[in-house]
Amino acid sequence: MTHTAHAQRVAIVTGAARGIGAAVAKRLARDGLAVGVVDLNEAECAGTVKAITSNGGTAAAVAADVADETAVTAAVAQIASELGSPTVLVNNAGIGGPDVGVAEMTTQQWDAVTGVSLRGAFFLTRAVSPHMVAAGWGRIINMSSISALGDSGRADYASAKAGLIGFTKTLALQLGRQGVTANAIAPGFIVSDMTRTSARRRGRAFEEHQRLAAQAIPVGRVGQPEDIAHTASFLASPGAGFLSGQVIYVAGGPVD
Repeated sequence: MTHTAHAQRVAIVTGAARGIGAAVAKRLARDGLAVGVVDLNEAECAGTVKAITSNGGTAAAVAADVADETAVTAAVAQIASELGSPTVLVNNAGIGGPDVGVAEMTTQQWDAVTGVSLRGAFFLTRAVSPHMVAAGWGRIINMSSISALGDSGRADYASAKAGLIGFTKTLALQLGRQGVTANAIAPGFIVSDMTRTSARRRGRAFEEHQRLAAQAIPVGRVGQPEDIAHTASFLASPGAGFLSGQVIYVAGGPVD
């Protein structure tokens, strides 16, 4: 890696092979950061990395199951070695299980969903925050959801996303004096694999699913991954230094 790459600020974005994670990774690269693109499969990260490097950016694909402590430690070490010490972390990786009541939910489903979103965010933050403290500067961005306020079909997902909010606020309290901010983004309806799956479960065409969702959104449209990337770009910037411990609902209107 060149000296120039090491002179850049370095970001890690999890779940960055597609969707919101890919959009955030590409946006941060456009903002001038070198980006560690983390997902389960290194080959699946290739599209995001190529989009970044073909535009003159710097990126590295790293495979890791964020729910695996050892894999996370190795991934962060690899990114620090290849790109430089990370000072921006976007904990975006998340999965959703089927819509079921609590009585029907299996322990495996609960553990899988909370493991990726909540345990994964803990493992990444624990591994990356020392780099931030050493630099005296850092940005932690956790991807929550409006589901944190309650979700009729997914207690596992809602609990994980609500847990991320408590985690975010605690990090803001613990790390603020070291120059590190922590904030959460809570997306509403975003065009993604997850909302496509939701449409399928309801037996709807995805276009119809989006149209119905847009009717209930004050701005009159559904969200795109880039809507989240714009917000992440600001939160990762030097200009966001007085914003910490907050949940920003990017949902096209007020959220109760």
